[in-house]
Amino acid sequence: MSDQSPDAVLPPLTSGELSSLAETFRLLGDPTRLRILMFCLGEPKPVGAIAEALELSQTLVSHHLRLLRAARLVRGERASRQIFYEVADHHVSHVLLDMLNHINEDAASS
Repeated sequence: MSDQSPDAVLPPLTSGELSSLAETFRLLGDPTRLRILMFCLGEPKPVGAIAEALELSQTLVSHHLRLLRAARLVRGERASRQIFYEVADHHVSHVLLDMLNHINEDAASS
């Protein structure tokens, strides 16, 4: 990966893009939503499995999934009476994994 500054790579953001980006990072700033997203990496999972694995109520998980889905960070697919959720696309996966690598890099160099 290149160490170029973001200014050299990204065109200037419109106010709408900047607002959307800020809202996305606000959503990612909640530890519960972040745990749900990380758990949804890989294969799709039903709400009940997410709630059980993370020791959260199904109501709380459903609430957070609704917010994540509205922001297009997860997608859900109905299979019979359940909805299976997964991270929406490779962009979201990359952001999560890149930030985790960044944190681990910083910790290793300290």
